[in-house]
Amino acid sequence: MPVKRPISKAVLLILIFSLLVSFENCTHFNKNKKPAQSLADAGKEWPVYGGNAAANRYSGLKQINTGNVKNLQVAWTYHTGDNTGNRGTEMQSQPIIINGILYTTSPKLKVLALDAATGALRWQFDPFRDKEPTLHANRGVVYWESGADKRILFTAGPVLYALDATTGLPVNTFGENGQVNLYEGLGRDVKGFYVVATTPGIVYHNLLILGSRVSENADAAPGFVRAYDIRSGKIAWVFRTLPQPGEFGADTWPTDAGKTVGGVNVWSGMSLDQDRGLVFLPTGSASFDFYGGNRPGQNLFANCVVALKAATGERVWHFQTVHHDLWDRDLPCQPNLVTVMHQGKKIDAVAQATKSGFIFLLDRETGKPLFPVEERPVPTDGLPGEHPWPTQPFPLKPAPFARQQFTPADITDISPAAHDFVAARLKQVKTGRSFIPPSKEGTVIFPGFDGGAEWGGNAFDPESGILYINANEMPWILTMVEAKPKGKELVSAGHGLYLQHCASCHGPDRMGDKHIYPTLVKIQSWLSQA
Repeated sequence: MPVKRPISKAVLLILIFSLLVSFENCTHFNKNKKPAQSLADAGKEWPVYGGNAAANRYSGLKQINTGNVKNLQVAWTYHTGDNTGNRGTEMQSQPIIINGILYTTSPKLKVLALDAATGALRWQFDPFRDKEPTLHANRGVVYWESGADKRILFTAGPVLYALDATTGLPVNTFGENGQVNLYEGLGRDVKGFYVVATTPGIVYHNLLILGSRVSENADAAPGFVRAYDIRSGKIAWVFRTLPQPGEFGADTWPTDAGKTVGGVNVWSGMSLDQDRGLVFLPTGSASFDFYGGNRPGQNLFANCVVALKAATGERVWHFQTVHHDLWDRDLPCQPNLVTVMHQGKKIDAVAQATKSGFIFLLDRETGKPLFPVEERPVPTDGLPGEHPWPTQPFPLKPAPFARQQFTPADITDISPAAHDFVAARLKQVKTGRSFIPPSKEGTVIFPGFDGGAEWGGNAFDPESGILYINANEMPWILTMVEAKPKGKELVSAGHGLYLQHCASCHGPDRMGDKHIYPTLVKIQSWLSQA
């Protein structure tokens, strides 16, 4: 099992805010104190997570600029009431705006419809009104309409909901009373497994194409991508991200991998080329994140950009950014659909940013890289039973937007004591190059588990051709620890669950890490049962 510890600070390169939200509130800004003009009236809206189907987080509105941004005043504030002082009040939702109505989710996963100009509540839907809540990060909702039929689709726990966009009431003709179980369509019985969808899906005609978030441990469900008929809630097609026997890519896994291996999910959102009818999936790593002895091979379609026919789920092309991932290098954000000048021609492309600080620029129709990508040899001294892939892809252009190595020259100089502490620790671990396999001694992961690109995504300006990236650099130490019991000691059911689900952060001894994760020793002395 892994023990992850940071050893230096994060460095923020470029940060672009497309929406401003407070911890418990949705706050709308206007340069005047008068009520804001609705975006519908201005001819501009924010109808999709990411701004548009291309995921480019771009707006052509020019009312706010560098000359007047300092004069912004709060126009209205809406209090969700979810900040009760307890856990479960994390705000990650990116609102959408349709016809002057702002739709969003609250920290406790209520769906809100607000007047975008005034903040007045139109309606509210609480999926946990009469049951125990299953709280998790949620980044927003999806809108669909056909004539007078207008719907909001969102997920809470292992359930997909369809609501009437005008009233907020469940659409009873969708699934069972407006609900569809996310356990269905995953190829094996995963009832009770962790299956949610933190990021909204994307709409193609009458289909909702939806990814999922699953466990990153050995008990993970498969991360198959499913398309749902928005009218009925029935599954229209399934793309098996873990290929089954006889399917393309199955030979990159052991024969029985489909029965036991999980992950390879699309948790960070998708982008869509409506004209070409192509949907682009950024897939995650296979589970378990840091040990792949049970899954030797290249492991398609983990860590891939995959282009599918949106109508049928048929694979058109794929490009793998990491082979046999052992470093939690799941693709962290939506691919940006961009148009670039390349060798004197305008080329429609897909720009995929990664946790490694790379950008892979791929032809949108073929998946072929626009710039050379080298397969470079990497270390293969893995743990017992592990078979690290001998090469990894390195794009030659664009240049990495994050540093690729953490060496003694990069140690903090914030104080002599801090420098000496990190220098001493660095001598005990493996560092100095990319893709060093996890080890018992400790391996520096850089730019970090949450380094490089982040789930907030990137912004592309079609007028200037510039891609803006929020990038992090944070070295971590990954130390693998033997989980087997000593001698004939038996592991209790509770201890086994702890090792499986908790030890990766809090450590096998429950001591945690003073920098990030608290100790769980004597937890009853400082936390109540409630």
